[in-house]
Amino acid sequence: MNTQAFQLIKNGAAAEAFQRNTISIPDPKEDEVQIEVEAFGLNYADVMARNGLYREAPPLPAVIGYEVVGKITAVGSDEYQHLLGKRVVGFTRFGGYAQYANTKAIAVAEVGEMDAGKALALATQYVTAYYMCMDLLHIHLGDTALVHAAAGGVGTALIQLLKMRGATVIAKTGSDEKRAYLEALGADHIVNYNTADYAEQIRQLLGDKRIDISFNPVAGSTFKTDSKLVGSGGKIVLFGASERSGKRFGFFSTLNFVWKMGFIIPVGLMMRSKAVIGVNMLKVADFKPHVLKRCLEGVVELVNAGKIDPQVGAEFPADQLPQAHNLLESGKSVGKIVVKW
Repeated sequence: MNTQAFQLIKNGAAAEAFQRNTISIPDPKEDEVQIEVEAFGLNYADVMARNGLYREAPPLPAVIGYEVVGKITAVGSDEYQHLLGKRVVGFTRFGGYAQYANTKAIAVAEVGEMDAGKALALATQYVTAYYMCMDLLHIHLGDTALVHAAAGGVGTALIQLLKMRGATVIAKTGSDEKRAYLEALGADHIVNYNTADYAEQIRQLLGDKRIDISFNPVAGSTFKTDSKLVGSGGKIVLFGASERSGKRFGFFSTLNFVWKMGFIIPVGLMMRSKAVIGVNMLKVADFKPHVLKRCLEGVVELVNAGKIDPQVGAEFPADQLPQAHNLLESGKSVGKIVVKW
């Protein structure tokens, strides 16, 4: 069938990178469903893909996008007939910036009348946070966690989940304007890296103590800094590389980015009893789809139980997709950014 979609036609500025076109999508495969999309969400990986910095992105022209909310209008096999007409949030392995999208039946969860923005926040951001906090790690009462980009989508989710588990949260942000938002989420301490060195601020807060976990989507130079802040028995969870975004000079910028991170010597980690964990939810989805499904159903259950409250930072009509991208890339956004058809 034919559908309207925003295609990424070239890398660079958002105003020039996307073009609204009519594209053709096939009928859903045996293990797929087709969704009539009412809204889709933005993620920082979209910005990286737009800038040509995301290696997992499909070749251009491409329809990117990881999550949609809408009604299932077709299924690939009788096994999924019960899903017809259901309103769901679904992961899309790209293809989300379209009015109709196919995805794996295992990658959707029913959301009923839930607000579209809140449901979209659950997909990539809350599932990523849930996987890290509830599946990958054991968070204990009294653990101290540092959350980078704390006011963003994943940061918001991490704070809510960490507080639910009894952790002390240090929220790192670049703007004092986000302080009230972070306090409302429950952050115990807030450090602004633009007003003073964040490591020094944390040392003043903790004294002789060290942080137990760093949730870091920035990488680059912050990885070295966090390595010194994390104590024995601690962990650094890397789930992004936003410090690389927006840099020119291609290979040389990437080389500089890697150089700033330094080199990990396994025996050194062993001697200091520290761990570095990489998280790429696309790889989890590819090789452990049942884990993705468990996490998605887990966050939907937590919302329905009133234990977490996804935050929507901004909503844009479809014709303002470039403005939505610019807001996300600016670092000034909070919560989930949503685009509605």
